Amino acid sequence: MKTKEIQELSVAEIEKKIRETREKLLDLRLKKQTGQVEKTHEITAARKSIARMETIRNEKIAAEKQSA
Repeated sequence: MKTKEIQELSVAEIEKKIRETREKLLDLRLKKQTGQVEKTHEITAARKSIARMETIRNEKIAAEKQSA
């Protein structure tokens, strides 16, 4: 997902996407171990996507705390 798309989501939606992406990453890692992954770059992309979503989630939570 692009950063702009993530920023439009709510905190709960971001957490759901993080969970889904982590499951996908786990599946990719297991497939890599068995030699079934042809597109190994997807592992790196998933890790970066998770980091991007967590960063934006943390920014949103911090902004909510400051405004409250």
